[in-house]
Amino acid sequence: MSGSAGRTTGLFSRRDRAVIAAASIAMLLVELDWFALNLMLPVIARDFGTPATNLQWLVSGYMLTLGALMIVGGRAADLYGRRRIIVVGLSGFAVMSVVCSAAQNAVWLTAGRVVQGMTAALVLPIAVAVVTAHFRDGRQGRAVGTVLAFSAVGTALGPFVGGTFAELVSWRAVFLLNVPFCALAVLLMLRYVTESRDEGATRGMDLPGAITLAGGLTAVMIAVDQGSSWGWGSAATLACFAVGASMLALFVAVERRAAEPLIDLSLLRNRPFVTVTVAGTVSNIVYCLVAVLAALYLEQARGLSPLESGVVFLALSAGVGAASYWSGHLAHRWRAEVLMAVGLLLSGVALAALTWAHPLPLYAAVFAVVGAGVGLGWALTNAATQSYVSAGRLAAASGLVLTSLVLWGAVAVTVAATVLEEISGSAGGAASDGSAINGVLRVVAVIAVAGAGVLVPVVRSGAGTSTGEHATAPQEVDAARRTRS
Repeated sequence: MSGSAGRTTGLFSRRDRAVIAAASIAMLLVELDWFALNLMLPVIARDFGTPATNLQWLVSGYMLTLGALMIVGGRAADLYGRRRIIVVGLSGFAVMSVVCSAAQNAVWLTAGRVVQGMTAALVLPIAVAVVTAHFRDGRQGRAVGTVLAFSAVGTALGPFVGGTFAELVSWRAVFLLNVPFCALAVLLMLRYVTESRDEGATRGMDLPGAITLAGGLTAVMIAVDQGSSWGWGSAATLACFAVGASMLALFVAVERRAAEPLIDLSLLRNRPFVTVTVAGTVSNIVYCLVAVLAALYLEQARGLSPLESGVVFLALSAGVGAASYWSGHLAHRWRAEVLMAVGLLLSGVALAALTWAHPLPLYAAVFAVVGAGVGLGWALTNAATQSYVSAGRLAAASGLVLTSLVLWGAVAVTVAATVLEEISGSAGGAASDGSAINGVLRVVAVIAVAGAGVLVPVVRSGAGTSTGEHATAPQEVDAARRTRS
């Protein structure tokens, strides 16, 4: 068997199973950590004596560094070795988990989460690459599917684990839970995974591009986050906006001259590609905002315990997981763009209904439909966009799509927290203002429906993915499914 060593039992040898386990644990812990945090925000806010909306940087800061550095992490793995980089990422993730668990204030915890996002960028895009490099035969799809299944388990169990630990143990224990998982994954990587890299890759790393992109977005997000307290016309707010705009302009200039650019800007001239990417980004924005705002609503506006909220969140996770699983099967019969439009429309209508659903059983049922809609909307984004670019630009297109989904999700969380405080009129009472939260969610529902409308010209054109052609390619669907963070 290719890529196998040791005694063979059935389809996979002992070493094969160890490689799959190492990658699966890596994916599981990153997904679990991310989705567990949402239901811990109100508990953390109470411990630190700060409004829950002020903790949105625990979410958006993590997503910002993850999105800005994810392509850098993948590039580093191709250049310096996939096993080496993912071991560094897992070790750093464990260290920062301990740092976060020991946080004594919101600033400490926020800084820890931002750095933890950097380490996650060295894990998430490489875990599947480790498996695909190991398996070079027909078993590759089966192995990658197993890894993604564990990723889905982390997504589904994250809110429940976060709620359970926050109520029965401590929110700090959730971070410490990462440490043994990281240690086990590192041991398996070092013992069973053979080092691999892209032998044809040139020695180039676009660090200036990553720095200017992350710096520009951070400055803009700080301005949005602090604008209401500083004053929208204050010197500090305007300076942040100016610095952010300048750095983003510098990023464009850097990318145009870079030998190995972080983002291939020429893809932005491909109108169908941009249209589908925008629609997929909208779907991911909806998912991020629903996850954060619904957690605040259930715990602080409805008064549910973290454990009870975690049980309700299983409905959302079930909807997302089911849609992700069936998206590949559905793409055999319908174009990916059509399925994305249906998913966005479904999530928008269901989200509007969610804001009027008061009985918890009804809320959970509608919550599952929202999850199915957003899951279908973004699961096929990468597959749909790939049909509009040439074979030689597939990797660059995938990198741009992943970056767009994660980074704009981070920006949306920051903007939503600011809008929520403005509507509520109080930073301290915004998280428990159910009417304000539902008002923001109704706006998000309109955005989801608008995202479906964006796809209408592409659907009418009749171009793009044919029945099952691109959408079912394992590596493309795999990349799409990894965007849920």
